[in-house]
Amino acid sequence: MIVGRQFVRAVDSIGANIAEGYGRYHYKESLTFLYYSRGSLEETKFWLSRSYRRRLISKVVFRELSKDLEELAPQLNAYINSIRKRTNTK
Repeated sequence: MIVGRQFVRAVDSIGANIAEGYGRYHYKESLTFLYYSRGSLEETKFWLSRSYRRRLISKVVFRELSKDLEELAPQLNAYINSIRKRTNTK
């Protein structure tokens, strides 16, 4: 199933890019991977919505996962902003 594979890949990419960015020695490199992670977060939201519309997941699962993603977004943005402050980059 294409949707399932893409969805899992996007979810995994969120954490993988955060981890890879954390392991970088330069703040600008870290930011690059954090931006990738934020993009993966948006992609995950897309695939979650698509999965629900295609009735691949229940409304309960959709709401729970949507809530988790909505909570993660500002946390990720706060982390990005903390790195930006260290480097004075925009």
